Amino acid sequence: MTDDSIERRVGALLRERGNTIALAESCTGGLIGARLTAVSGASEYVDRGFVTYSYDSKRELLGVSREALDERGAVSEPVALEMARGARDVADATWGLSVTGVAGPSGGTEETPVGTVFVGIAYAAPWGSGESYATATRHEFDGDRTAIREQTVTRALSSLQSELRSVGRDDTSGE
Repeated sequence: MTDDSIERRVGALLRERGNTIALAESCTGGLIGARLTAVSGASEYVDRGFVTYSYDSKRELLGVSREALDERGAVSEPVALEMARGARDVADATWGLSVTGVAGPSGGTEETPVGTVFVGIAYAAPWGSGESYATATRHEFDGDRTAIREQTVTRALSSLQSELRSVGRDDTSGE
């Protein structure tokens, strides 16, 4: 890890804003949490991580709806959104970051081939501001299982960094 690694940059942004993050990981199995917590001082901003690999764990721990899972499957935009919101809200964190995807080598379909990943980000703006939101993006990565998982971690952290930079610089409450 370099001094200018993505996990250090994300950590610095979270720390300077007084924000916290909760993670909901499926296909990465905790790798995002491992990367963030490899940085000394991460306890200032990392609240918790959920590894929700199964449908039941997504429902029980994060409140992902049965409808989203039944209608669209675990690897979908609605599920990534609900995972990010669930992590944020269960932890009462400023940010929720989720990933769900098909790392392979099997499990892909025509609609969601191996390498398909959704990254979800949910922000808790100050109460009453009406500025809380959640967003999800679809990505398609190439390579073997390890490469897809690593690309997913990097993309998720990069997407979070972009969101952190775009949200009002004066907000530090996250309440």
